[in-house]
This record gives sequence, C-alpha cells and structure tokens, in this order.
Amino acid sequence: MLDDLRYIHQVDKGDALGFAGKQPQQLLHSFGISEDQLSGSPIHSVVFSGMGGSSLIGELAHTWPKLRVPFVVSKGYDLPEWINENTLVICASYSGNTEETLASLNRATELNAQVVIITHGGKLLECAQNEEIKLAALPESPQPRTGIFYAYRALIEIFVATGLADRSLLSELESVVGALEAACSEWAVDIAESQNIAKQLATHMLGKTPIIYGGALTYPAAYKWKINVNENAKNTAWCNQLPEFNHNEFIGWSSHPVEKPFAVIDLISSFEHPRILQRFKVTDRLLSGKRPKALRVEARGDTLLEQMLYLVLLGDFATTYLAVLNNVDPTSVELVEKFKKELG
Repeated sequence: MLDDLRYIHQVDKGDALGFAGKQPQQLLHSFGISEDQLSGSPIHSVVFSGMGGSSLIGELAHTWPKLRVPFVVSKGYDLPEWINENTLVICASYSGNTEETLASLNRATELNAQVVIITHGGKLLECAQNEEIKLAALPESPQPRTGIFYAYRALIEIFVATGLADRSLLSELESVVGALEAACSEWAVDIAESQNIAKQLATHMLGKTPIIYGGALTYPAAYKWKINVNENAKNTAWCNQLPEFNHNEFIGWSSHPVEKPFAVIDLISSFEHPRILQRFKVTDRLLSGKRPKALRVEARGDTLLEQMLYLVLLGDFATTYLAVLNNVDPTSVELVEKFKKELG
C-alpha cells in the first residue's frame, strides 16, 4: 500500500511527506538576532515556556547544545518562583495564542525576567510589538510540529546572542543540512518499502500502540515520535527514557496486560553513555517473551546533533506513513482545535 503513490497522495492531502523532506532547509533560516538586541543583566538561568509542538525545541535543547547555566522547560500556566532579572524566559507558541504560554509571559514580566518570544503570530506577536519584547518571528508552517527546525534555529541564535553558547554552534547547525537532506531522500514516497526504513517502520507500527524508548540523549527524539504518532497518525503512543525506565516501567512488562498489542522501538545513538547502551541490550534480553521484541533504530551521523535530528526526521516520515496506513489526514488536528473552542 505504501508503494501506491496515488493512494498516498489521496490520503496525504496537505503533502505532509513533501513538507517533511524540506525541513532541513529551515536550519539555514537566519532570524538576525544579535548581541545588541539581547544585551542586559547577566543570565544565570533559562526557562523555556511552551506547549505541544512548540515545546519540542526546548526538549531538543536538553541534548544539544549544553548550556553553561541551568535550563528548565516549563509546560503550564505558571513559572518557577526563583525567576528574577537574571533569568531568561523564552516564550514559544507558533500560533501565538496558547493560553498557558501567554500566562507564563505575564508571570515572567511580573518577576522582572528577561523575555524573548518565538512565534508566528497571534497575541504573542502583538505583545512583542506593543511592549517591545525581543522577537523571533517564525515563517509559515502547516502545523507547529512541522516548523520546529525554524524554531530550533531561532533558539540557538538566542543562546548565541546572550552569550550562553558559542557562535560556532550556528555553523554546526548549518553543517548537518546536507546529510539530513540526503537521509530524507531515502525516505521519499517514490522509494520502495523494501528499501525505505520509514515505510517499514510504519508497517511495523500499524494496528498497534507504538512505545518509543530513548536514552538520555535520544529521549527528545522519542518524545517527538510520540507526538507525531498522536497528531499525524491519530494513534495512541507513549515514550520513556533509559535509565529511568529500568527503575519502574521495566517491571510493568513482566505481567499485565497479558495481551500486548504494542510496537516497541528503541532509538539508539552511538554518543549515548556506554552504560545506557548496555541497559538497552540487557533490557531486551530480560524482557524476551514478556513484551514484543524491541526494534532498534540506530541513528546515523558523525555528530550528536546530526544523529538526534536524523532520528527526529525519520520519525516525521514514519508517522506520516502510518497516517496513510490508518487512512487519516496527517496534517489535520481537528479534535485539538475543537477542544480549544470548547475550553473557550
């Protein structure tokens, strides 16, 4: 079915697969954020406020780059009480109307934090313009989750401009584009399933609840897969990370439920801590016969950044193909929009 191009295009009405292949180019988009724009009191901590797809870049930043100050991702209406004038609060919402992020912006202002906004429009854009708050304006994308590479680039520019990271990180970010584009070409619609790992992964997940496990470095990619299974394929999914998994969820596989209609996927980076890599192997061996055998997905790339983004993009393609197999439009999120209206 995934080699039937006519069927794929009938289901993928918004060409989500075509857009997925263009995402690496987003890393080249310059927001022109300079040191002069973000000069202020010394920054001793960073809080990233965002929800859903907009929160993903905060998760990615837990892996790369490593900041010189504490970094926290906040997903809710409030912010930590220790925030002050030496805290950088980054409020990110593609729509600009996410109520939790707007509430966090208000609280950050009350606490005299230094604030930067990442948005495409809405009330956040109005706040940035009316209150002269530093802004990274995101280009148009079909959905927030499909524009995270734009937002990731903006986040790195913010880190560099505030002196929290070296300027060389921008060059490193741009240097992976070619390799990521080459990988995307291997997962394109015209590549047969027999040679297309993204299509194979979709078939593996079909009719099941995918459970994606990452290590300390690959967990952000696992979380992105989970979100994409939910939003692209309209399918239940969950994710977790090792080593935490081995202290609780691990034992949960040993008994109930007896029937386990799950597809277990391990995301592996060669840069992971050796003990975590060992944990993946021992976990799979000890749970043999107690859960579906984990499908190992090995990241490709010469750097940690390249490997992480490789896994993110592979998940974008695999979950979009899963949407095709589920016969659902991968772009639409009508139920979320309905929920927002009902919530008022």
